Amino acid sequence: MAQFRIILLATILMFSGVVADAYGPGDNGYVGLKDDYYGSSCKDAETVIKKAVQTELAKNLKHAAGVLRMHFHDCFVEGCDASVLLDGPDTEKTALVNEKLAGYEVIDAAKAAVEAICPGVVSCADILAYAARDSTVELNGTAWAVQGGRKDGTISLASRAEAELPPPEFQVSQLIDSFARRGLSAKQMVVLSGSHTVGVGHCDKFVSRLYNFNSTFFTDPSIDPAYATELKNICPQHTFNTTIEVFMDVITPTSAGVFEANYYKTLQEHKGLFTSDQSLFDDTRTKATVTSLLNNERFQKEFGKAMRAMGRVGVKTKGQIRTNCRVVNTY
Repeated sequence: MAQFRIILLATILMFSGVVADAYGPGDNGYVGLKDDYYGSSCKDAETVIKKAVQTELAKNLKHAAGVLRMHFHDCFVEGCDASVLLDGPDTEKTALVNEKLAGYEVIDAAKAAVEAICPGVVSCADILAYAARDSTVELNGTAWAVQGGRKDGTISLASRAEAELPPPEFQVSQLIDSFARRGLSAKQMVVLSGSHTVGVGHCDKFVSRLYNFNSTFFTDPSIDPAYATELKNICPQHTFNTTIEVFMDVITPTSAGVFEANYYKTLQEHKGLFTSDQSLFDDTRTKATVTSLLNNERFQKEFGKAMRAMGRVGVKTKGQIRTNCRVVNTY
């Protein structure tokens, strides 16, 4: 019933001309998005959101990487419209690909804080974009200016999440196509993949690279042999535990992660956890970008620019500002 209400309301809004989608990587004056969007309507919004994010992450810093990942998973399904936050049967957050998403309470806290000073003004989609930036900073990353002006979506389907989010076995050609369909370049794809420097993987997502890889190789030959042995010890062929977390950055594998460029050094050493990671270094179309991003200062700068571009994917500049990020407004 909840899913039906979400879809029904979305249908009414679309046919009444209320929802407007826009794809593209442009920057200045982009379809209603702009820097300091709430400067006059809620001047303290970004400060209040940042404080709420910091307070929540002080309780569990691992949620910082979760919020960053959540923003990506949101933008790649229905656009950056906070559809990933909606509760209900068969919504995006119930999809298998989203089962390990964490940090929803961070967004809840930020929404509650900003509603207390400016009710009905700041969208959940914008809060998620701001929170992703602030979470990156809490992991020692560099801040970037986040544009505001998104409206919240009304459609959230698990099937769409499964169909649209790139899986860990994707090769470079598939990754380039997936990002290009959202107006993002191959370079931006490699840069955004750098967020895996604070990511973790689970055995079921990469075990196919360790055992019975293909008719020629038992183990994926692109994996450093010593690293493959280490992964096999963590993930035995028939008895692996899907709850074990394996750090994707083997250079600085801390509990919450440190946001820096060592992810790319991991790829250079052939220790990329997923096929979609290691192929970035092994494919000639993306190798030079990986190499250039070994410079941490360059990576931090390029990451902010790429996040601004991703934050403009599929934005809705007309529509709802949810009162509760987990529920579509019914008025």
